[in-house]
Amino acid sequence: MTAETILASLHLSAPEIILAVGALVLLMIGVFAGERSGRMVSVLALILFAASALWLIFVPGDGLAYGGVYQADGFSRFMKITALVGSFAALFMSIGLARENQLDKFEFPVLLVLCTLGILLMISANDLIALYLGLELQSLAIYVVAAINRENLKSTEAGLKYFVLGALSSGLLLYGMSLVYGFTGHTHFDDIAQALSAEGARSLGLVFGLVFILAGIAFKISAVPFHMWTPDVYEGAPTPVTAFLASAPKVAAMAMMTRIVITAFQPVIADWQQVVVFISIASMLLGAFAAIGQRNIKRLMAYSSIGHMGYALVGLAAGNQTGVTGVMLYMVIYMVMTLGSFAIIMSMRRKDGTVVEAVDDLAGLSSTNPFMATVLTALMFSLAGIPPLAGFFAKYFVFVAAIEAKLYALAIIGVLASVVGAYYYLRVIKLMWFDEATDEFARVSGPLRLVFGLSGLFVLAYVVIGGPIGGAAELAAATLF
Repeated sequence: MTAETILASLHLSAPEIILAVGALVLLMIGVFAGERSGRMVSVLALILFAASALWLIFVPGDGLAYGGVYQADGFSRFMKITALVGSFAALFMSIGLARENQLDKFEFPVLLVLCTLGILLMISANDLIALYLGLELQSLAIYVVAAINRENLKSTEAGLKYFVLGALSSGLLLYGMSLVYGFTGHTHFDDIAQALSAEGARSLGLVFGLVFILAGIAFKISAVPFHMWTPDVYEGAPTPVTAFLASAPKVAAMAMMTRIVITAFQPVIADWQQVVVFISIASMLLGAFAAIGQRNIKRLMAYSSIGHMGYALVGLAAGNQTGVTGVMLYMVIYMVMTLGSFAIIMSMRRKDGTVVEAVDDLAGLSSTNPFMATVLTALMFSLAGIPPLAGFFAKYFVFVAAIEAKLYALAIIGVLASVVGAYYYLRVIKLMWFDEATDEFARVSGPLRLVFGLSGLFVLAYVVIGGPIGGAAELAAATLF
């Protein structure tokens, strides 16, 4: 590589460099300033996230970097900005409640910055090895963060369970990558696509490799049948960590899955489409039915997350530009709804400081905190896909893409699963508005009120503000085709 190509590569990967250098600086500040530096390091981490997002918005660049293993384009830019917003919001929400959740350590924001660095690398990966390195950087940081509250048995168990199952999924992914490399001779996505196009008939070994890769990525988005970690980790991890887990990493994993199937495996669409359709149907149905009996609000959101990943995969299964646009919009809307919901869950604490997580603890919220109840009602209706809220448009676009691709059965099953899933969202609304209040929550902190207020405004006003977001997603999706 010449000096010019190195400089060009550094320019394209500036958002990652900002986070990488920033994480090292924050680590040094934390080490020298001591344990009391947690809040200051968190604020500096928020500035890093904002700086990376602003660079992507105002200094956009397209092209390949580092010998073609890193791809900067409209798709990566859109998904990176979405992920950075998720990371920013999750850390912002945690600052006020850091002491209560034993997160007032400088290591916590540093780990979130490193995790977000891995997320950005995953989204821009144009090579199997680069993809794996980004994925592992993200995963290793999450393993530690999930178990960061070592005094809490549930948190430790959640971190251990996530680590063991995550290691298994990484093994599946690596095995799939080795098979793909063995049968195509390439790790670059573009070269894999060319090799598959040149072959007269794809080999069985390649299909096995593709299935293993999809299985490894399905774990990261908590899609069925690799969802088993989700409810336990969501419940056991500190709620600010769960809010982060449910947002930015999901966006990155879905972006990674989209890029690999659309760019590298487009010539064998008939093979991977069947796998994605199966995972999508299984996730939608399990997310709809398994959540009905849940009494813990975080476990309810875990099964809701599984179902929503199934809906997002409906768009990916279509394999066309409309489908990719639908997936991108779905992830933006899902992330906003989830962050708003978790901001309210983090506000569920009694006046004596006791944290409550039971769905029944929301009873009578409309009489004790009308604003919170109104916002949560809007978010629940949106998660259920009720028009004209944002969640309706998210599902509408992926179902339209499935119909365009003649996947009629998939679209019908998706609509039916939405009807079943609406039950547990409506149950939460019924509790808030029609049941008697048993207790009153403590005063909500400013950051949490701001996050769930903005989330509620987004889902209510999406019919007005959705045009520019949809246009940006359409332009970004076009770069993959």
